[in-house]
Amino acid sequence: MKSLFKTVAYITIFSIITRALGFIFRIYLSRALGAEALGLYQVSISVFMVLLTIVASGMPVVISKLTAKYHAQNDKKSEGSLMTTALLISLITSIILIAFVLIFKGLFSKIFADDRCYTILLVMLPAILCSAIYNVFRGAMWGHSNYFCYCITELFEQIARIAICVFMLSFGLTSLSPSISAGLSLTIATVLSAILAMVLYFVYGGRLNKPNDIYKEVLKSSTSITGVRVASSLVQPIIALIIPARLIAAGYTSAQAMSIFGIALGMTMPLLFIPVTLVGSLSMVLIPDISTAIVKNDTEHVNNRISSSILFTLIITFLMIPLYIGAGDNIGLFFYDNLQSGQLLAAAAWTMLPFALINITSSILNALGLEVKSFVNYIVGSIFMFICIIFLPKLIGIRALIWGMGSCVTVASLLNIRMIKKKTNLKLNLFKPILKLSIISLPTAALTYFVTSLLSNFMPLFFNLAISCTLGAIMFVLLCMMFGILNIQSMFVEVKTYFKSKKKKKAS
Repeated sequence: MKSLFKTVAYITIFSIITRALGFIFRIYLSRALGAEALGLYQVSISVFMVLLTIVASGMPVVISKLTAKYHAQNDKKSEGSLMTTALLISLITSIILIAFVLIFKGLFSKIFADDRCYTILLVMLPAILCSAIYNVFRGAMWGHSNYFCYCITELFEQIARIAICVFMLSFGLTSLSPSISAGLSLTIATVLSAILAMVLYFVYGGRLNKPNDIYKEVLKSSTSITGVRVASSLVQPIIALIIPARLIAAGYTSAQAMSIFGIALGMTMPLLFIPVTLVGSLSMVLIPDISTAIVKNDTEHVNNRISSSILFTLIITFLMIPLYIGAGDNIGLFFYDNLQSGQLLAAAAWTMLPFALINITSSILNALGLEVKSFVNYIVGSIFMFICIIFLPKLIGIRALIWGMGSCVTVASLLNIRMIKKKTNLKLNLFKPILKLSIISLPTAALTYFVTSLLSNFMPLFFNLAISCTLGAIMFVLLCMMFGILNIQSMFVEVKTYFKSKKKKKAS
């Protein structure tokens, strides 16, 4: 477990750095491009991201799982064949997508309100091909648990993209429009990161062999995972059409409907995914780890990993829920200067639990070879979401979006847990820890609310939130200790033992 969570912390740090750079870059782009050019770029990249999801979302997961399996069996020949097969599938898929964009120019002209968007998309098309190559080699690194190379390639791509874009826009090196320059910088950065991924793969002893009939398994698994992620990416534009229309039907003006929808989706939702970022690092480690244990027929290891990972997910999520409930209003004011976003955040805090659970349970199902079941469960959950967003806006307004997305991931995560229990015969009794954590959350939320309300009278928002959320987090941890959910003493013993062993190694 120490090794697992050390790796999770390592990946999380890289992830935070990469995402922070991306956030800063988006701020730079908004200022450097201007409103019109930024709008053109955003429309183009939204279509590009759908194409990228098709070619690059499912393949790395499948490669990591199978690579871990062959590595545990010391079967380098099959591992090389897998890489060649995956490269061929990814390249063929990306070429078909590029050809589709080129052949059906008229279709994309209808999708885009401005013809310049199509030109920007054309500039970014080579990135589809390079991403196909890049993600195959990164999947192999993932399967070998070579997380340094896996993370460094992603960070390198982000840094390269920022550097190239800033250089092109600042010095005016091309006669291209700013939005096209931004798209071109993405393509160049993807080419460079693909080259880096290939070099690292071969440096660390990777090789390619003649492809074999494993393509059936690769296609089946990757298609299921890709289906879930494409469905997820397509859900947002569908929601963007349905929710405003239903709010208008409920009596909102067009301006009111678009405003409240923008607050909910653009301000509130991003803050709800903070626990998912932490859980996402754990999800990444689990796939090769469980796949290797399955090959070794180590059922105890698999069951321990599943149980501890889900418990970790519950604790991380429940730590955030009472803080959002208690200080939601001030969080919205601090980040967006918008009280309504904070009110929605407090109301939607409960959805963080199913969002985190669907993330971790989907990864477990992928590792267990149940990708198709995971896809079916997500589709079933989506039915509940669409029922909510169609019928509830008249009764609860924009909160229909919260209940819709929450019900979707709740149903899907419950179905995922049922599948895990059925596959592993593991007795996952989650009712007791969830009940304990729910009880603990009540006084934690009350304390956070009291402190933040008290400090609002005479203290700036930053210090207000820092103090109130810190006190809330401390109370949460203390109550977890009292209820026997966390054993801080054993954690200190482990940390002390770890540093002693480090000291002995250094001395020797």
